Amino acid sequence: MGLRWKGKGSEAKALADPMSKIVLQLQSSLTQSDAQGLLSSCSVLYQADEEQAELLNRACFGRPIVSAEKDKQWFQFGMEEAFYLSYHLNCLKIVDGQDCEKNFDELWLYMKSQKATFPEFYKAYQNLRMKNWVVRPGSQYGVDFVAYRHHPALVHSEFAVLVLSEGEGINENGRLRVWSDFLCTIRLCGSVAKTLLVLTVNSNGNRSVSPSCLDSYSIEERTVTRWSPEQCRENPATKSM
Repeated sequence: MGLRWKGKGSEAKALADPMSKIVLQLQSSLTQSDAQGLLSSCSVLYQADEEQAELLNRACFGRPIVSAEKDKQWFQFGMEEAFYLSYHLNCLKIVDGQDCEKNFDELWLYMKSQKATFPEFYKAYQNLRMKNWVVRPGSQYGVDFVAYRHHPALVHSEFAVLVLSEGEGINENGRLRVWSDFLCTIRLCGSVAKTLLVLTVNSNGNRSVSPSCLDSYSIEERTVTRWSPEQCRENPATKSM
């Protein structure tokens, strides 16, 4: 659907403050403070100081939670966000309710137990974040994620993202079981000015018993748009006689 900035000067602001730079600043701040998050069901809670709260908001990680504390701000991370900060950026330790730190393998197995599709969803999330896309939940649009070129305050999201695993898709077992499912999704994306991005994650035969399997995973990226016959019709005024 194309890039749509929000207001005059938004593009210049984004170019002057690239997302890659913001994430590096966040990584440095969390590492220096020996940041520690609390595992809570299907999310991770983290109490950030003023500087970290600003960086988390700018980098679009987590959801701020209303708190009466003025010098501290609680954030709630989704599982993909938390694992990305912990495993990929290595800047967030995660502990359970008994204050015991979870290693990467334990954290991986726990998140898989909470969400069977976690390995595929995390690989898709990681793939987009490593390319400096801002990734946010997409349930309000009927998809898994939405992807922004920069902060949502500056630009509209460009892609509505569906995550499929190998063998899933337009078949009797997948979410897009019939073509009408696909067409409905494409129409919905079009109505909110987003391009449908389908990420198919292939495990290549590797069992997802630990995060080390991620190195063997591959992703096939497809953008899907609805064909409009009007775009291909001849202009009556230019027809040859």
